[in-house]
Amino acid sequence: MALLKVEDISISFGGLRAVSGFNLELKPGELVGLIGPNGAGKTTVFNILTGFYQPQEGRVIFDGKDITGLGCHKINRLGIGRTFQNIRLFNELTVLDNVKIAYQYAGRYSWRHTIFRTGSYRRSEKEIADWALSRLEIFNLDGKAGEIAKNLPYGEQRRLEIARALAGRPKLLLLDEPAAGMNPQETMELLELIKWLRKEFSLTIFLIEHDMSLVMKLCERILVLDYGMTIAEGSPEEIRNNPRVIEAYLGEEVS
Repeated sequence: MALLKVEDISISFGGLRAVSGFNLELKPGELVGLIGPNGAGKTTVFNILTGFYQPQEGRVIFDGKDITGLGCHKINRLGIGRTFQNIRLFNELTVLDNVKIAYQYAGRYSWRHTIFRTGSYRRSEKEIADWALSRLEIFNLDGKAGEIAKNLPYGEQRRLEIARALAGRPKLLLLDEPAAGMNPQETMELLELIKWLRKEFSLTIFLIEHDMSLVMKLCERILVLDYGMTIAEGSPEEIRNNPRVIEAYLGEEVS
């Protein structure tokens, strides 16, 4: 059974058709890419899948449940995590607090425990902090747990955003241009990290990316959007040599 099934979703803004009849099936454990020119509708698809936008047509089925029309927080709790094209961190909080605040399920105390700082509160807070530190260690950020998030270099902010997305224990992780702003070395490290995360956490991953080298090396299947419509779907080799994709987006065969 598909973990995610998207059926003919469409949405318009001010008469402009941003996404038209988009379909997708993701099986558990798949790693699939979504590519296309700027303005093709890629991030709009992500925003529909995560509840930021409501589709005007079609529906979204996740893990056997119809999540069409649900709000962002409900969809996140069901198991869909994401990062953003433009990094969205709690800039004035510490690196550790950025991950702790996203860990929604560890706290088991009531507001009374919080006010009076009971033993239950202290134990739960320690559990959350230890868990968050273990996630930061994966991303080589545990040594910067006490730093303010906005002071991190750009590449480390990207890694922190992914760490925070994992704090919700997602089954499906949506990565919106995770390599944006990274140098070639950081991009290759990211490629290996994504592969490892997929295996370690049994994740299904759907990503948007403009770095074609990364996409072709990482993804098993690729969808191509142009003017809100899917113009191709297939393996990296099929997409690399698709004349319509070359004309609309790639410009030339990608190595």
